[in-house]
Amino acid sequence: MSATFGGRSGRQGKLSQWLRGGRRPKEAAGDDGREALLLAAADAGLPLAPAAHPSGYRCSCDRVGCPTPARHPVSFAWQTQSTTDRAQIENWARHQPQANFITATGMVHDVLDVPLDAGREALARLLAAGVEVGPVAESDDGRMLFFTLTRGTPEDEDEWWPCELDCHPETMDEHPGLRWHCRGSYVLVPPARLPGEDRTVHWVRGPEHALPDPLSLLEVLTDSCARYAGEESAGSAWPLRR
Repeated sequence: MSATFGGRSGRQGKLSQWLRGGRRPKEAAGDDGREALLLAAADAGLPLAPAAHPSGYRCSCDRVGCPTPARHPVSFAWQTQSTTDRAQIENWARHQPQANFITATGMVHDVLDVPLDAGREALARLLAAGVEVGPVAESDDGRMLFFTLTRGTPEDEDEWWPCELDCHPETMDEHPGLRWHCRGSYVLVPPARLPGEDRTVHWVRGPEHALPDPLSLLEVLTDSCARYAGEESAGSAWPLRR
């Protein structure tokens, strides 16, 4: 799959400048920055839908004790609502200026979601080895997201585990190691804001990078997660589970 910005060289140059300069979405959100980043994700094939946003340290939804504040879609029909249509995304972005956006996984892409420290180490190892790494995002709640092609249900495998095994949104805290977001799941797509002060989800490698096969990243990611789990186990921190 070729992940491009649809030939819009002006937008691509501006986005590349923001990403090279280490600017986070909040800093680029003025003028058309937020919209341009969302459209870049859509142009790369990531289907988007509106999500809740922070309201102070809480969620903008009406749910008391929301378990995933500012991290969930606003519509129960998010799977069918998710789209790459530019006109629809522009309309959402302009009429819901505070909204975060999710991208539905398992259609075009999956996301390998790992603890931040393990992800940073794995990313350095992958790049040093010359492995093609696709878009990567960091979340200020301590996670790193590796965007890949979807595995779907491979013909040569009798069964492919559902994403709920590792990363159902309501059970994320039970699976603090590697989470594989595939069919029926979603993640926040940059630029997104989290509850708290200056907490965001932001690109480390933007959506101009082609989506790789997840299996090309999996061994290094699981190894990094396992090693960090071992280092943290003495302090009774997170174990890698399956």
